[in-house]
Amino acid sequence: METVFLGRCDSYRQEEVDHAVHRMFLAFGGGSHLFRPGETIFLKVNLLMKKKPEAAVTTHPAVVEAVAKELMQAGCRVVIGDSPGGPFTPLWLKGIYKSTGMEEVAAKTGCALNYDVETITVPVEDGSLVKSLTLSRAMWSADGLISLGKLKTHGMTVFTGAVKNLFGVIPGLMKAEYHLKMPGQEEFCQLLVDICQKIKPRFSLIDGIMGMEGEGPSSGTPRPVKALVGSVSPYGADWVGAKLIGLNMDRVPTLVVAQKRGLTDGQVNIVGDALDHLKILDFKIPSTRNIHFYRGKFPKWMERYLDNWLTPRPLFQHDLCSGCEVCKNSCPPSVITMEKGRPKADLDKCIRCFCCQELCPAHAVRIKRSWLFTKIFN
Repeated sequence: METVFLGRCDSYRQEEVDHAVHRMFLAFGGGSHLFRPGETIFLKVNLLMKKKPEAAVTTHPAVVEAVAKELMQAGCRVVIGDSPGGPFTPLWLKGIYKSTGMEEVAAKTGCALNYDVETITVPVEDGSLVKSLTLSRAMWSADGLISLGKLKTHGMTVFTGAVKNLFGVIPGLMKAEYHLKMPGQEEFCQLLVDICQKIKPRFSLIDGIMGMEGEGPSSGTPRPVKALVGSVSPYGADWVGAKLIGLNMDRVPTLVVAQKRGLTDGQVNIVGDALDHLKILDFKIPSTRNIHFYRGKFPKWMERYLDNWLTPRPLFQHDLCSGCEVCKNSCPPSVITMEKGRPKADLDKCIRCFCCQELCPAHAVRIKRSWLFTKIFN
């Protein structure tokens, strides 16, 4: 049984967040019990894109600051970083750190921001789908890593918390290669669990003070959840994070994969505050259920017809589009072209990873689901 801390935190006032994070670490014996003096601990935050903290797309700087202070009091050297969507370069990282408030956290606490963009390829002995992974060298070489995720919905994986956050250890645009190799939801979630097992985060924390519902992880709607979740088990943290927004374990594909592989039994001991007092029952969840239940049961022509009607697809809203080409450049199978400065996708070759929707800075891409899909799955 996995112990998970759940703590109410109503706002991002620094004093309130500091108190909640301190309670969290005390529930596991304190920072000095979890970490040793002199260790370098990498805070792997969710910095998906250049967004201000109030957009609820990225891990809030108040949470990062509180965790950094706990670690520094335990005598650790703290490094903050991520490998967000886009090129993995110092210049790109600098812009991300500035817009998301991480520069200010580093200035206030004295911890470091990661600008090491070198990579390292490591073997994966017990991987389900991969035998090696190319990772950020700085994240891999640290003495320990904390997954400091954000509580959001996700167009492909339904929920993004502690485990999905670790996809950010894959450097920059190399993420597209992994998406292309594992285009299906189950394959991709097997990869995420492989990454999690290789990284073995020392601790996992989910910033759910302000979450994101609807078309997450970047185009949804911010919604107060007023909670912080933490555990030495990333799967336990995700289990409680998902429960907070009304998701059972069988709706979160990374947890389904982890349970099948014997990495979690779905049993948690919640300490701190009661789940029932914080749970939100009407949180808007994107429907990403497997639509291929009919494969092998109908003629091929009918399967193609059902595919066309049931498969969600990206919809480009040209009136909102700025023509920046982020969607085109981040598309793993390279099926997006620009026509008169606006994107168009070859849907026959689209793998439905929804990277275009996830990374669009103008929120000009939404996930279109047919009326038939909605009728069946709702």
